[in-house]
Amino acid sequence: MNEILGYLGWGLMLGLALVGSSIGTTITGNAAEGALKKNPDKATSYMILSAMPATQGLYGFVAFLVWLFADKDFATEGPLLFGVGISVGLACLISAIRQGQVCANGIVGLSQGHNVMTQTMIYAAFPELYAILGLIASIMVGL
Repeated sequence: MNEILGYLGWGLMLGLALVGSSIGTTITGNAAEGALKKNPDKATSYMILSAMPATQGLYGFVAFLVWLFADKDFATEGPLLFGVGISVGLACLISAIRQGQVCANGIVGLSQGHNVMTQTMIYAAFPELYAILGLIASIMVGL
C-alpha cells in the first residue's frame, strides 16, 4: 500500500502541475486571441503574458525529477511522497490557474490601450510564489 501511495503522489506531483499549466495557458491564450482582434500591435506582450502560467508545469517536473533521483524507498516512504506530491501538485495547479486569470486580465487591459504590462507581470508573480515554495519544500524534504 505504501508503494502505491508513493507512486500516486509522484504522479500527482507532475500531473497536477502540468494540468494547471495547460489550463492557465489556455485561459491566457483565449484572452490573447480576443485581444489580437482588437489590438494586434501588442501581440508580443500578449504572448509573454500567455506563457507565464507554463512555469508551474516546469516546477512540477523539477520536483518530479528530484524525487526520481532521491535515494528514497517507495515501499517505506510512500505516504511521505504522497503528501509531498499532492501538496506540490495542488500548489502548482491552483497557482497556474489563478496566474492565468491575472494575466488574462492584463492582456485585456493591454488590448484596450492601457499600459499595464509591468504591473500585470508583478501581480502574476504573486501566485507563482506559492508554486515555487511548493517546489522548494519538495526539494528540502526529498534531500
